[in-house]
Amino acid sequence: MPQLTEMRLAVLIDADNAPRNSIGDIMAEIAVYGTPTIKRTYGDWTAPNMAGWKSILLENAFTPIQQYAYTTGKNATDSAMIIDAMDILYTGHIDGFCLVSSDSDFTRLATRLREAGMKVIGIGEKKTPSPFIVACDKFIYVEIIRAAAAGKEPASLKSRVKVKKKAEAAPMENANGHNDNGHVPASMISLIASSVADIADEDGFAFMGELGNLLIKKQPDFDPRNYGFQKLTQLIKSLDRFEIDVRQTNSPHIKHIFLRDKQSKPEDD
Repeated sequence: MPQLTEMRLAVLIDADNAPRNSIGDIMAEIAVYGTPTIKRTYGDWTAPNMAGWKSILLENAFTPIQQYAYTTGKNATDSAMIIDAMDILYTGHIDGFCLVSSDSDFTRLATRLREAGMKVIGIGEKKTPSPFIVACDKFIYVEIIRAAAAGKEPASLKSRVKVKKKAEAAPMENANGHNDNGHVPASMISLIASSVADIADEDGFAFMGELGNLLIKKQPDFDPRNYGFQKLTQLIKSLDRFEIDVRQTNSPHIKHIFLRDKQSKPEDD
């Protein structure tokens, strides 16, 4: 598998469940993860409400795939997109898929593509059901992409954690309505702490890059921008619970960042 930024991606957009006004920003986000070599958008282009898509498709060089709505109230777009995805899987010579939709009907598709060794990036609005989110290797919220493109700090999104308990103890809030640690809820701090423990060395330190990868594996919609931070390091530095250790490498321009949980320091420290 090539490096993430070198991946050849098939970008498939469900026009019935994707915000057309954000497609340009979405494509800029996708460019961070790889090169879109296949770009297709699915919908019934004869429908009056789809007229606004024409300029968007032209500006972003997407191929529109026509799928008639055979029955009123039923979405035939999903089936066409799923069939195409499987065809691309075997003939497209790509490394991963980017599925742009907020529809949980693509959950099984995402799972199947990953079973075949493909990287799957999902992009959808925060209303996206959890099953589709966790079926992807990484899931990015459209609201976060919009905020980043507008140069604004996004509102803190509620963290989705794969646990059976839905009710968790709420962190203390200050006068501004934010948690004492900024935007980061207690559940996310606990997830970070447990992940640090999973990969820590004998001194309790974990490599920041490895931590970021593990967090996404555990919770595909994890993104520091969900909590108002551009980078994971910035998020960690905002939390008093963790100690940061910046280590110089042989290259003067490259430093490795490690962290450890202050509450789990070895006794001999």
